[in-house]
Amino acid sequence: MAQTLSFDTLAYAKKLINAGFSQQQAEVQAEALAEIIDENIATKKDLKELELRLTIRLGTLIAASIAIVAALVKLL
Repeated sequence: MAQTLSFDTLAYAKKLINAGFSQQQAEVQAEALAEIIDENIATKKDLKELELRLTIRLGTLIAASIAIVAALVKLL
């Protein structure tokens, strides 16, 4: 199931217009902010994928550490 963030560009543009922006300025500002949000905000799915990758990486490091310690014990 894909998650999407919802940013109400129309409501944001209306607030900008009410604050004194022209309609064109408000629309451009709302579109630009929506693009920034879409590109830079992590979703729960993004965080779960990152958590999985970090768990796998940590497991690999622990396994490698155990192998190194076991090899050093054999040498002594």
